[in-house]
Amino acid sequence: MSLSRLWSMQRSLRVVSAVAKQNSMGCRWIRSSAYVQDKLATKNVQKHDWNRAVSEAEKIVGYPTSFLSLRWLLSDEIANVALHLRKLVGSNHPLLKTAKNLLYNGKNNMQAWGLIVLLVSKAAGHAESIPDMEQDKSAGVLHTQRGLAEVTEMIRISHLVHQGLVNLQPLTVPGSDLSATHGDMTFGNKIALLSGDYLLSNSCTELASLRNQEVIELISSAVRDLAESEFIGERDQQNKPLPSKPKELRSSTGDATDDFNFSDVAIPLQTDEAIGDPEREWVVRHILSAGSLLGKSCQGALKLAGQPEGLQHQGYLFGKHLALAWQACLDLEPFQTSTLPLETTFSLVSAPVLFHLDYDPSLYEEILKGRENVEVIDYAKVHAAVIKGPGLDKTRDLQRKHSLAALKVLDELPSSDARTALQNIILAMQDL
Repeated sequence: MSLSRLWSMQRSLRVVSAVAKQNSMGCRWIRSSAYVQDKLATKNVQKHDWNRAVSEAEKIVGYPTSFLSLRWLLSDEIANVALHLRKLVGSNHPLLKTAKNLLYNGKNNMQAWGLIVLLVSKAAGHAESIPDMEQDKSAGVLHTQRGLAEVTEMIRISHLVHQGLVNLQPLTVPGSDLSATHGDMTFGNKIALLSGDYLLSNSCTELASLRNQEVIELISSAVRDLAESEFIGERDQQNKPLPSKPKELRSSTGDATDDFNFSDVAIPLQTDEAIGDPEREWVVRHILSAGSLLGKSCQGALKLAGQPEGLQHQGYLFGKHLALAWQACLDLEPFQTSTLPLETTFSLVSAPVLFHLDYDPSLYEEILKGRENVEVIDYAKVHAAVIKGPGLDKTRDLQRKHSLAALKVLDELPSSDARTALQNIILAMQDL
C-alpha cells in the first residue's frame, strides 16, 4: 500500500471519528432554516458556541476577516498606536476598555461585522455580468465586497475609539490637584482622536477605491447616522447617554420597527417621536449606532454584486435586524447574575433598563442623579430593580423578534454553507 493511500485512509478515519464524536455530544450545526426558527420561537434554546460559529464562518469565506489581520498588525501606524496605548495602562481612560473589547474573544467582539458582510455576499451570489477579474473565486466573493467589509470594520472601530474621548472640563476642579489624572486623560484623548481619525480616513480612501458612487453615498449616510446617534436624548457631561423620562403609552400600539422599514434608507430617521417609548427609543438608538452601518454595508455588498434593488433592500433589513438582535444579546449580559460585581457598570439606555423604567417610573429618580456624571448613580440598585421586573423577559422577546426577522430574510436566499453559517451565528446569540 502506497504512503499516499495510507495517509488518505488515516485522514478519512479521523474525519469519521470527529463527526461521530460531534454527533454523540449533540453539537451538530443547524442546516434547516425552519428548524432554527422553531428553536428561536421556544424559551429553551440549545446552547451553541459563539467562537466556533465565527471560526467555521471564516473558513467558509476562505480567510480570517478580522480587522486585526496580519497586514494591519505589521503596519507602522498601528504599531505606534499600540506602543502609546501601553503608556495608558494603569489609568482609567476609556480607550483602554475599547482596546480590550477589540481583542475580547466573545459576543461583544466587534470584529465579526466584516465577516457578516462577506457571508451575505457569498450567500446571495453575484450577477453573471460581473467580470472574472473582479471575482475572488477562492472565497466566493468579489474583491470590492472584501474591500467593503474592511471599510465596515474600520468605520465601526473608529466610531468606538472616538467614543473614548473624555470631556476634561468637569475634571478641572478649582483647588484640587488633578495634574496626574489630567495628564493621562489628555494623552489618552490625543491617542483616541488620532487613532479614530486614522481609521476613518483610511476607510474613506478604501471606500473611494470601490469606484461605485451609489455605495459611497450609502455608506456615507451610515457615517451620518453614527454621528447622529451621539446626540439622541439626554446626556451627562461625558456624553454618556441617559434614558428619557418615561411617558404614557401611545394610543397606537403598532410594531415598534414598522416606522423604520422604509425603502429609501438614505433618508434620516425621525427620532423625536420615539424618545420616551421604551422599545421605539431603543430601536432608533441602535439603528443609528449599529444597525444602519451593518444594514447598509450588506445592502452595498449586494449592490456591488449587481443584485436587483429588492434583494438589496432585503440585505439592509437583514443587517439591521441582526445588529438589533446582537445588541439585545449584549444588553442582557450584565443581568445574568443576581448581584452586580463591584465597580461594574452597564448602559443606562440598554433594553432591560428602558423596559423597567416604563414598568416602574419611580426608578427614574435614581437616573436623575447622573445628569452631571453617570458614575454617581447606584448601579447596584438599578441592577437589583431590573432583575425583579419584566425588563429581562421583554428584552429576550425583543431579541427573538429581530432574530426571526433576520432569518426570514435568509429564507429568500438559496441554500448554501454561507447561509447556514449566518443561521448558526444567529442561533449562537440565543444562549443567554
